[in-house]
Amino acid sequence: MAYDEDLAGRIREILGPERGVEEKRMFGGLAFLVGGNMCVAVSGQGGLLVRVPPEDTDKLAARAHAGPMVMAGRETRGWLRVDTAGVRTTRQLRSWVARAVGCVRALPPK
Repeated sequence: MAYDEDLAGRIREILGPERGVEEKRMFGGLAFLVGGNMCVAVSGQGGLLVRVPPEDTDKLAARAHAGPMVMAGRETRGWLRVDTAGVRTTRQLRSWVARAVGCVRALPPK
């Protein structure tokens, strides 16, 4: 499945004012990096992958339309998968993207 081009465009609009944003095709989707750190990605399986502080993973995964990100059969702490229904509105998407940007801005740039 190809990633959602519309969702990618909406993310570009939100990240427009941010400095140090790059896009890279990864894992069948499109990743957005800020300061060299992966921030969010439009998943080729649908929905959004969001970077969050590892200690917040469980709390945020309990939200509607969100859950743990699983790669190679293993849950990845510090990452969430948000279903398409959880990013339908600009307000929903902006909230997840802002959370991810805040997370990666706290990391050293690569």
